[in-house]
Amino acid sequence: MKNHTTSITILETSDIHGHIFPYLYGTKEKATVGLGKLATFIKSVRKQTGNVLVIDNGDLYQGTPLTYYYMKQARHLPNPFVSILHEMNYDAAVIGNHEFNYGMEPLRKAQQDAEFPFLSANILDNRTKKPYFGLPYFIKVLPNGVKAAVLGVTTHYIPNWEKPSHIADLEFKDAFTSTQSWISYIHKVEKPDVMIVSYHGGFERDIQTGLTTERQTGENQGYKICQEVKGIDVLLTGHQHRKLAGTINGISIVQPGMYGGTIGQVTIELQRNKQGWTVLNKETQIVSMEGIEADKNVLSLAWEIESKTQSWLDQPIGTIEGNMLIEDTFEARIREHPFIEFIHRVQMEAADVSISATALFSESQRGLPNMVTMRDIVSNYIYPNTLTVLEITGRDIRLALERSASYFAVNQAGSLSVNPNFTTPKPQHYNYDMWEGIDYVLNISHPIGKRVTSLLFNGEPLQENKHYQVVMNNYRAGGGGEYTMFKNKPIIKEIQIDMTELIADHFLKYKTIKAACNHNWKVIVD
Repeated sequence: MKNHTTSITILETSDIHGHIFPYLYGTKEKATVGLGKLATFIKSVRKQTGNVLVIDNGDLYQGTPLTYYYMKQARHLPNPFVSILHEMNYDAAVIGNHEFNYGMEPLRKAQQDAEFPFLSANILDNRTKKPYFGLPYFIKVLPNGVKAAVLGVTTHYIPNWEKPSHIADLEFKDAFTSTQSWISYIHKVEKPDVMIVSYHGGFERDIQTGLTTERQTGENQGYKICQEVKGIDVLLTGHQHRKLAGTINGISIVQPGMYGGTIGQVTIELQRNKQGWTVLNKETQIVSMEGIEADKNVLSLAWEIESKTQSWLDQPIGTIEGNMLIEDTFEARIREHPFIEFIHRVQMEAADVSISATALFSESQRGLPNMVTMRDIVSNYIYPNTLTVLEITGRDIRLALERSASYFAVNQAGSLSVNPNFTTPKPQHYNYDMWEGIDYVLNISHPIGKRVTSLLFNGEPLQENKHYQVVMNNYRAGGGGEYTMFKNKPIIKEIQIDMTELIADHFLKYKTIKAACNHNWKVIVD
């Protein structure tokens, strides 16, 4: 048999987070985002070579007003994301953590409607102990005869974030050990030429140096998988929203950023011999969608829902008296801002408690203008959170404030800055909380863990062993963001209405909201 070479191309999208159209919902500005642009690129690659695998790595359909509108008001229509992945000829989609945010019903519906498999080898039915979503992996023999196996795994950290009712029938097995056992099985039974793992998770260590980049919780295990699991050719990753391409221990890795602004591409060159195909070379890259026109066929599939979403977004629902705009997000985290105070008021009224914790989620939040529309609300409150009231001790509150205080550092000039642990490798500004209903001072000159220098409730020192009822979002109440002091604490009540709806309802009730602050906390450097 004459030796000859061939190649296959793997394209990976991840963390699309509801982006189809090439613009931002909060401002309507054009942006390099969305499945529309990706479709044009993917079609052009297919024209160049027929030997292509296209995988979505999870967190596909949560994160934009279009998704929110679809889930809340248009769920009777076909899921636009499933329709678009069909149009783009995706081979498979991996389950991400945000796929559970709207509960199991829309996820099951998406899976039933899909002509491609949803993969997650380590999310099991807790009764049968078999992969809940069916296929743990799939096999594709490409036109050139190369046999590729793709195993899907998902970060098993989901129970730390998700509402228990959304994942009641599921068991999340360790992603690393599941990968290890399934790879062994696939090699033995399927004997693929190329073994690909698509993991909705990221890297817990620097991919060059191996130094730890985060607390080793098991949320991200990409580095460990590369170092300790034999028989993998390619590891597709996501979850952290990073742009990575390279090699770890001979395994080609990519992570394609977020929102569809870039795509991960792996090209594998193989040589035919008597035993089959041998991998000769692998190349990885992250390709930007900058300058690429969005595919009109893809956009048309979501246009009905999109046009309804846009009309809904521009409906005025209330007014602000005073200034609730955010000029500087860092300033809004070191001095109480009327927008944050307003979120507290919504939370405390909805929950009927007097202590509240919330965060300013991202650097793109701009607060609320004088005439408020749904567009303003959803662009400022970007997660489908609901509220939970926990019963916690004064000591828990102090520990939570110390965790929040670790968000800050003091730079060489002696000024406040953000601790790199909250910006690298992934921005986590949403893990710094501000509180209402208590008075406190954080002194960042002090060591981490000893920064709460004053903590009062109703003018008296907060009692360490006394119990207090506090309202916060469901992510935080589950201990998300390393707020371990909240885990397994008694839940007094859950308000099963999304915060965006609660904010809108607040405006519909009061019509006009006054921008105000009571300045119950401060962050200082002495």
